[in-house]
Amino acid sequence: MGEQADALLTRRAAIINVWRPIAYPARDWPLAVGDARTIDPDDLIAADLIFPLRKGETYGVAFNPAQRWLYIRNLQLDEALLIKCWDSDPSVARFAPHTGFEDPTTPPGTPLRQSIEFRTIAFFD
Repeated sequence: MGEQADALLTRRAAIINVWRPIAYPARDWPLAVGDARTIDPDDLIAADLIFPLRKGETYGVAFNPAQRWLYIRNLQLDEALLIKCWDSDPSVARFAPHTGFEDPTTPPGTPLRQSIEFRTIAFFD
């Protein structure tokens, strides 16, 4: 962020991922997103991400029957999901866990999902 970095880091920030299928609709192993209202903070399991020059962190999610997960069946090539993965404001939903899952209604022979996901950072005034 260059010279803007120090000023930006004093403001609210959010990491937002954009996810979409490529090649054909996402029918096999579709993407599910956890409803943040139903994910207990104790369900989140921290895991280190080790890089050559830095260390990051991500979360796994422990099973909890109170969780609610949502997905869009047959997400099309011209559709995308915005997933707020982190928010610096503790008064709002801070995390939206997401994962692919085996859908038992997927017909045999359905091509494996091909998708792309990229991350953006939003800064708020």
